[in-house]
Amino acid sequence: MAGATPPQSRLRADARRNSAQIRSAAIGAFQGQGLTVPLEKVAKAAGVSKATIFNRFGGRIGLIEAVIEEVVASELSAVIERNRSIDDVGERITYYLTAIRDLQYRQPAFNDVLLQTYPHSQQLMKICRVGSEANEELIVAARASGALRPEFTAGDLHALVVDNALALKHGKRPPRDDYDRRTMYLLEGI
Repeated sequence: MAGATPPQSRLRADARRNSAQIRSAAIGAFQGQGLTVPLEKVAKAAGVSKATIFNRFGGRIGLIEAVIEEVVASELSAVIERNRSIDDVGERITYYLTAIRDLQYRQPAFNDVLLQTYPHSQQLMKICRVGSEANEELIVAARASGALRPEFTAGDLHALVVDNALALKHGKRPPRDDYDRRTMYLLEGI
């Protein structure tokens, strides 16, 4: 409809401020603690009630949809684009696996995306599809160049990344030096 006022601009100033505070609090909480962080914590950090989150975003899925780009998608896109710019396939594999594992270590929300913790989030599932396509693209190129063991598949890469997500989400977080050393073992093994 021409000339219609966008829904966000029709909100009262305090409602716009609340929405911005909730978004900011959610980004911080999701990045630090993952997508499963209690909404009460997000509400408290935003200085609003949990009901306000539901009023503004419709609940957890709506909130995830509103901030997932800032929480995870932009970083994953940057990794994929940087990976595509590397000419040497062996270097691409090293960069990609190191960058993905780094993202897993730093961003608990990324592990929730990989584990498809909220399959009803269209944005989350889109990020999963983009990641799967990037994995497949890399594995096809790496196998064609002989940079990987011939039996190593995109399914193997997916399993390694998901297994790591499970270990980070539900296990004891290793010191960063140990984690990075294990990344090198993984790279040498494939």
